[in-house]
Amino acid sequence: MARAEGIALDTELADLPQALRWRTWMGRIEAVLFASADPVGREALAGIVGRECSIDLLIEDISSELNDRPYEIARVAGGWQFRTRARFSDAIRAVRGSLDETRPLSPTEGLVLTAIAYLQPVTRGEISRMVGREVSRDVIGRLHRNGFIARGPRSPEPGAPYTYVTTAGFLEHFGLDTLRDLPDMEALEDAGLLQKDGGGISDMPVFGEEREATGEDAE
Repeated sequence: MARAEGIALDTELADLPQALRWRTWMGRIEAVLFASADPVGREALAGIVGRECSIDLLIEDISSELNDRPYEIARVAGGWQFRTRARFSDAIRAVRGSLDETRPLSPTEGLVLTAIAYLQPVTRGEISRMVGREVSRDVIGRLHRNGFIARGPRSPEPGAPYTYVTTAGFLEHFGLDTLRDLPDMEALEDAGLLQKDGGGISDMPVFGEEREATGEDAE
């Protein structure tokens, strides 16, 4: 029996036939994911089903029933979340249009975010050397306000500047479960597209570049 905010929940459902018990657990997980704007982690989902129940098998069964639906369950930021399928993105954009107040990333912001994603924790000075030009505090500030990056530990270099790291919001926005889902860093380095020491970044996948541009960089 689980209890949250004074609400008792029968998680084992021992009085139900096995098939109905499984369907009820599926329904609970689907309802929780549907009602949540953020990815829901394994621990939270485990609190609404039986102790011996496999979350992965439940998610798998739910997903199989969504094959013909315009949405799916995706692994995002260490949890699960309902996401519309990519093939319906044009229809969604046609309706949302200017109602979407999220400003697309500029080319500079996308490049800086990519550098942070691959090389974190990394200082602003290191980012500037990699992208080949000075990265302003304004660019870092916009990425921070968008929830994509946060301050990391101070660097051991002289002056002990702050480093920057990506956030769970970054993973969620770009549909990543963990940073391990990024294209392989060693392969990019071997191809000469990514170098942290004395090099730069060129022709590598840049976060946000698939979005429509809304103007020139402020830099």
